[in-house]
Amino acid sequence: MAFRLRPRQPAAPPPPPPAQMHLERPSAQDIYEQVANNARQELGRSGVSLFISGIAGGIFMGLSGMGNAIAIALLTPPGTKPTAATLFIGKMFYPLGFIAVILGRSQLFTENTLYPVALVLAEKQHLWKTLRLWLIVLGANILGAAAFAALASFTGALRPEFVGALSWLGLEAAARPAATIFWSGVVGGWIIATVAWLVSGSHSITGSVMIIWMLAFVVGLGGFAHCIAGSGEVLTAVFLGHAPLLTFPRWLIPAVAGNICGGVGMVTLLEYGQVVYGRDAEAEALPPAPIASVADKEPEI
Repeated sequence: MAFRLRPRQPAAPPPPPPAQMHLERPSAQDIYEQVANNARQELGRSGVSLFISGIAGGIFMGLSGMGNAIAIALLTPPGTKPTAATLFIGKMFYPLGFIAVILGRSQLFTENTLYPVALVLAEKQHLWKTLRLWLIVLGANILGAAAFAALASFTGALRPEFVGALSWLGLEAAARPAATIFWSGVVGGWIIATVAWLVSGSHSITGSVMIIWMLAFVVGLGGFAHCIAGSGEVLTAVFLGHAPLLTFPRWLIPAVAGNICGGVGMVTLLEYGQVVYGRDAEAEALPPAPIASVADKEPEI
């Protein structure tokens, strides 16, 4: 029986290397252009689209308080106060809401203190569209946070000890003086707007997750006010009757003002000045030293 050799098939070409391997470190100008592009997309969305996305963002931000509260409740014996170690472990779950909202591209008010303001400063327009965006997203985020707080307070979705820990977190946040809430909100707004800036320059989901987790963890660990993440906690305390209704606006107003000042003043203006008024990094770079040729190195006879 004769055997016929099959023609040799050409080997399949190797898969191309990941795109990230060909990407250089983005310059401040590259990040700024991505931020401006995000701003144009958000300012161009309809009010209904922004409102629905903002509602989702407010609900998802409840993950921050819920994860924190569950960890505290599980690690704290009944009748005792959480220890410093327990609070540290609980804050490790604080970034959950930020990860879900930012990577899921839901609307979050403190992200919008970066994107549209940078565009307004660059193009000297879109101011009213930015104010419209802020009003819609802030209101929708608060309604979403209220929906999460109602779910936690009025249903059996969470165990009673989890709800109690969530209310305790809200009481702790609202008990601080207004000036303290404002200045801690400045720091919180600065850090979260920094997250938005750095995520815009990230080339991978893994890198984005690490950026969000590390910086949001600092916000939670430091107890810095965030007007949306903290709303679910404070509203839970109000809905359960542990705090009067006026507690929420007394906490919310300085928190929102601080977040705006932090996001706009300490990130957008600084990065805008770095990009627009600073010279391009390539133009500032020193020229490479000339390489001597082989003939130049040979000694003369």
